[in-house]
Amino acid sequence: MKRILLVFALLMASYTLFAGNYDGFKVSIYTKAYTVERMKDLHWLDSTWNIISGQLKVDKIYLETHRDLRIIPDATLEQAKKFFRDKGIEVGGGITYTINEMNNFETFCYSNPEHRKLVQEIAEHTAKHFDDFILDDFFFTSCKSDIEIKAKGTKSWTQYRTELMTEAGQNLVIKPAKKVNPKVKVIIKYPNWYDHFQGLGFDLKNGPQIFDGVWTGTETRDPAGSQHLQNYLSYNIIRYFENLRPGHNYGGWVDSGGANLGMDRYAEQLWLTFFAKAPEIALCAYDELIGVRLSPAQHRTPWQGQATSFDYDKMAKPINLNGTLATPTTLARVAGYTFETINAFISKLGKPVGIQSYKPHHSLGDDFLQNYLGMIGLPIEMRPEFPTGQQVVLLTEQAKYDPNIIGKIKEQLTKGGDVVITTNLLKALQDKLADICELRVPDNVLVNDFSLPFGSTGPARSSKDILIPQVLYQTNDAWETVSAGRPLEGGVSGYPIILRAPYSKGNLHVLTIPNDFGNLYEYPESTLNQIRQLLSKDVDVRIEAPAKVSLFLYDNGTFIVESFLDEPVTIQVITQPEVATLTDLVSNARLDKLPPVRPSFGGFMGMELPEGFDFSMFMPGGQGNRFRVTLPPHTYKVFHKN
Repeated sequence: MKRILLVFALLMASYTLFAGNYDGFKVSIYTKAYTVERMKDLHWLDSTWNIISGQLKVDKIYLETHRDLRIIPDATLEQAKKFFRDKGIEVGGGITYTINEMNNFETFCYSNPEHRKLVQEIAEHTAKHFDDFILDDFFFTSCKSDIEIKAKGTKSWTQYRTELMTEAGQNLVIKPAKKVNPKVKVIIKYPNWYDHFQGLGFDLKNGPQIFDGVWTGTETRDPAGSQHLQNYLSYNIIRYFENLRPGHNYGGWVDSGGANLGMDRYAEQLWLTFFAKAPEIALCAYDELIGVRLSPAQHRTPWQGQATSFDYDKMAKPINLNGTLATPTTLARVAGYTFETINAFISKLGKPVGIQSYKPHHSLGDDFLQNYLGMIGLPIEMRPEFPTGQQVVLLTEQAKYDPNIIGKIKEQLTKGGDVVITTNLLKALQDKLADICELRVPDNVLVNDFSLPFGSTGPARSSKDILIPQVLYQTNDAWETVSAGRPLEGGVSGYPIILRAPYSKGNLHVLTIPNDFGNLYEYPESTLNQIRQLLSKDVDVRIEAPAKVSLFLYDNGTFIVESFLDEPVTIQVITQPEVATLTDLVSNARLDKLPPVRPSFGGFMGMELPEGFDFSMFMPGGQGNRFRVTLPPHTYKVFHKN
């Protein structure tokens, strides 16, 4: 009995030691090798940790053992481990396999025997000290040395590198590490440029299966930067990697990039990671949390003071986290404030759901388009297999990599479902799709004027000319449901924005994507609403809003709407008819449905419609209840349907 009690006490002590600070998620810090090296100075370590812990609650820290040929000695690692464990912080390891990060992210050459030997030694060294470690972004290869050129032979660089890095992961990292420490979990962190992974050796088909788990780069930073990563990617990539191997996506990863746009942009990346239900987040990195100093002139955005989700002034108030009152001074407090804010509702959200979009392994085309679609209010759920059991399936150009894609499209249509394809996929499969519908994409055209849905009035113009692919079809075999011209009304030419082609019991729809994906944000609100209606047959909430307003859906009746606009916006949320009210999960305020609106088209086929007639079938949004929601700039609202 005494032994049982002792074991129970030890288990409880262990639980208490590593109990999480938040409800349903963990917060970690990743520490780069050169910072870990400084931790041999306990005075420096203690003073910097006081800066972080006085502003942010932390559950775990990852200590990197190698970066840029800098290997951290055993004694330094063990001293740092003890320091954090004594403070109740979990400790894991990390490796960055770079030779010189500053030299265009110079990687190892994995066919070079000397490099292979060092890669293995680093893995063994790390496994000796930690029961889990993360391979940071750079477990890929960009090396084109003479050794690699010879080893590649006649293979493409994509085939050669994916095969090489999968082999290296197994034989140089995983197996040697587990031989040293059978308990160790080896986790690969994938960065944010997922559409191009295979060209550098990241293997999303086999990698998530051979490693113990994955971490996900959710840093989107400045969307106008060199990678052009849209804000929505911070959510979408978590969902995609989770679907690669469900239950093995361990967390998201955000650095300080984008803070130059204001701390709202940094906070957005953090909460979007958790909107996707990531179980943990790693803040990269320790040095940034102490080194990025708060500056109201730089970090307080012009729209502050409008009850935004991130409130700079509240964040900057003195805080007491560890028994002493501290004034926020660094990036750490922005993270801490954000986590405290979302902690009120994150655990109340169910499993994310959305519009099913198929991306085969190692596929290219319409690069990162799903993130632009997310930014126009489409809740996207990317999958590596063709979705089944759906009323509508979204296919981008990536689907051309599936040799059986035409058969899968036909099967979806003959079951009575719809398939929406992008114009780039149409161009790629033009001849093969002719068995379903004979369509052509011969040229590009400029448009700026868009058709309105039936029953609507008013202008539907873009703020500038937009270059789109021209889709040609045979009249009455297919038909435009949304058109555009330059101009359309009073003009002489029109071109499809949405084209419908019936086949068997279903419909093939072509969605025209501008040559510059960012011009989707220039589509008029009425056009975006028609796109949302087309693609939302499998979800029970949609929005009517301008671009840069996103929707996040969950399977328990909760949902989030978020605006990425710099000014306030009023939108409408459309739900199923049985939903009478919405409850705000943060304020507990209730929203009642709006009264039905009579469409403004007057008569129908020359007849006036009687009072009491059901107009919902003619409404642009179709049947359902409507709720009006006003969103301040860069703000989300969380609701539950009642």
